[in-house]
Amino acid sequence: MDPIALVILFIAVVFIARSLKVVPQQHAWVVERLGKYHAVLAPGLNFLVPFVDRLAYQHTLKEIALDVPSQVCITRDNTQLQVDGILYFQVTDPRLASYGSANYVMAITQLAQTTLRSVIGKMELDKTFEEREAINASVVNALDDAALNWGVKVLRYEIKDLTPPKEILHAMQQQITAEREKRALIAASEGRKQEQINIATGERESFIARSEGEKQAQINKAQGEAAAILAVADATADAIRKIAQAIEQPGGSQAVQLKVAEKAVEAYAQLAQKNNTMIVPGNMSEVSGLIGTAMALMKNTPPTSR
Repeated sequence: MDPIALVILFIAVVFIARSLKVVPQQHAWVVERLGKYHAVLAPGLNFLVPFVDRLAYQHTLKEIALDVPSQVCITRDNTQLQVDGILYFQVTDPRLASYGSANYVMAITQLAQTTLRSVIGKMELDKTFEEREAINASVVNALDDAALNWGVKVLRYEIKDLTPPKEILHAMQQQITAEREKRALIAASEGRKQEQINIATGERESFIARSEGEKQAQINKAQGEAAAILAVADATADAIRKIAQAIEQPGGSQAVQLKVAEKAVEAYAQLAQKNNTMIVPGNMSEVSGLIGTAMALMKNTPPTSR
């Protein structure tokens, strides 16, 4: 084959290789023409002028996770903390990312470290564990303002670990143990207190129930006695009414006198039987009169039909 043709073929291949560029999706390639910024190639097939255009920078537009190296930070109460984190950012302007900073990755890494030291230096040790979200937000705000000139958008920053010295860790562990013991003692005392309250409440309710029962029993007893007295009184009154009605009948008065005489004779007889001493009435005429009256009444009383 003719050497000249080979040379022409080689030049054509080199020309095509330098003029055709295929940019992947989510990538941006910066092209310089004669040493000056010319354009940013979009994803897909692009044409360059060989030996005039040069592919200067290649950037990915995807979100990038950057591991920020661990560093020692000093808190407001002069305690050292070993802190490391992770930074998420994304290239938003390929031109500024190429010419705004010599190395935007190193720039945002250093700025993240210095900002983190500044934020933690304003807090006490205990607050650093509680205010992680505030620390992350402060770092993101500081980085986002500065990274605008670098064509980079800082999305978020997350602290991976906060490690105090061993002595501080031991003291914190003792504090946590003491706090747990304190809560346990408080819980136990509250339990005893509630137990005493429950016992006292139970005794009070039991006493009230017993007193109410006794009160009701006394009320029932009194009502029963009153009912009994009323029944006796009603019976007595009824008997008296019946006796009065019987007395008003013919021969009723003589029957009453006879009954009284019988009761008197029975009473004298019982007294004589129960005592060794013979009881003699002071006025014997009264006894003879009483007996005579009874005998007269018995003679005058008509015989009852059987």
